[in-house]
Amino acid sequence: MVLKRLARVQERIAGACQACGREPAEVTLVAVSKMQDAAAVAALAECGQTLFGESYIQEALPKMDATPPELVWHFIGHLQRNKAKLAVGRFALIHTVDNVDLAQILQKRAAALGITQAVCIQVNVAGEAQKSGIDPDGLPELADTVAQAPNLTLEGLMVIPPVFDDPVGARPAFARLRQLRDGLKTRLALPLPVLSMGMSGDLEAAVMEGASHLRVGTDLFGQRL
Repeated sequence: MVLKRLARVQERIAGACQACGREPAEVTLVAVSKMQDAAAVAALAECGQTLFGESYIQEALPKMDATPPELVWHFIGHLQRNKAKLAVGRFALIHTVDNVDLAQILQKRAAALGITQAVCIQVNVAGEAQKSGIDPDGLPELADTVAQAPNLTLEGLMVIPPVFDDPVGARPAFARLRQLRDGLKTRLALPLPVLSMGMSGDLEAAVMEGASHLRVGTDLFGQRL
């Protein structure tokens, strides 16, 4: 069952890429394993999935220690400031930097560890009060802060779009994130290869708009209990 689920998601990604003239290799699948145990992660890893995404530090760290060491982990949830230092150095990429204070905490911790931490900025493109993310108007200041931090590497942007009955409804949010990223690339003279956008229900729309990383949980692991 796990292998079939993974194959179906990979087929959807390949089909979306074919429809818009992209190569499947351009799209990275992040298996969202929050609320899943270490055994479920290991089962998916045995099928060839090596990249996993977690949303809660207190859940993630023990799980990471209990799973194969070769797996790669991204942090994709809201990162509380009092937990931020625990994420540095444990995750290959933190997707959800959304304020200057958080960026400064990550910089300080990375400097203390003598490492460079890769991050993305989460943008609240639709201005939804219930969601995290920097307002587009505040993005330039935050991007400057991250870009100038010697122990942080700005990799790109992340978005959680509004929920629509028709997944196509998310495309404007994805398109807006791509436009914001492209503007920053020019202004900061940075490659910014990451567009973290798209989940189980709307991954095709995200691929069409240039997603580099898809965060898929339900369609890989099934409904959470």
